[in-house]
Amino acid sequence: MELKVTKYRIDDDGVATVWFHRPGRGNSWTNLMNTEYRWIMNTLDRDPKVRVVVVTGTGDQFCVGADTKALNFYTTNDRDYADTVDQSHAAQPGAGVNDEFETDLIWHWGLRVPVIAAINGACAGIAAAIVSFCDLRFAAENVKFTTSTPRLGLPAEYGLSWILPRIIGTTHSADILFTGRIVYSQELDRMGFLNGLFPKDELMDEVYKTARMIAEQVSPASVTSAKRQMYSELLHLSPRSAIDGSKGIIDHFMRQPDFQEGIAAYNERRAPRFADPVLEPRP
Repeated sequence: MELKVTKYRIDDDGVATVWFHRPGRGNSWTNLMNTEYRWIMNTLDRDPKVRVVVVTGTGDQFCVGADTKALNFYTTNDRDYADTVDQSHAAQPGAGVNDEFETDLIWHWGLRVPVIAAINGACAGIAAAIVSFCDLRFAAENVKFTTSTPRLGLPAEYGLSWILPRIIGTTHSADILFTGRIVYSQELDRMGFLNGLFPKDELMDEVYKTARMIAEQVSPASVTSAKRQMYSELLHLSPRSAIDGSKGIIDHFMRQPDFQEGIAAYNERRAPRFADPVLEPRP
């Protein structure tokens, strides 16, 4: 696919970086960006060399939300919104894992690779939902974050009413979702939304430290399994099934080469050399 509003690269250490790339428009979100982003993430997830993905924005902004031209379109057009954003024709990243994950944004949870949001600048509207469905979130200091929707006469969008209370609780979620106010990254950090907060000129270095630790020091199969366990168990909320189910998974993993390598590396006080992931067949 020819990429016009996104870009990506894969480093030798297995860390992939994806950029929302409309710097002249605040990296604002469009249907084309959605299509390209889905294609990139599907491509990276199917590449056994990729161990972790970092998502960020080009320049000084992460993504300022939906493009204002697109929003203006809906004030003069009576087309059904769902039809205008239909992505059934596009790549389907994360498919085949859990039916609940096979829709916009929550497909991040179906990916085998962990996804780290590096929030380098303004993050608004749909971008607030995107980073909420990433696995880890790091931000630069003094970054502005807002859902925007109540100030535009819109409801909570793209699952924010479901995911935010599970990350930061109902008290903080009600504040963010009902007011649509600008929340700075320092406050997001206090709320527990972020995994780390750094000066702007240090953000990407710190993000890549975490990304490279995942890429180089942990078993890809173990990370994928933990990701699948965590998000699936969020849905059924049964601690007994989580514990009992994990026993069978532990038994399987103890019979795999990565377990033997992990124990050997620990005993020999060296870095482990885990095998590349074995990719699952996907639809």
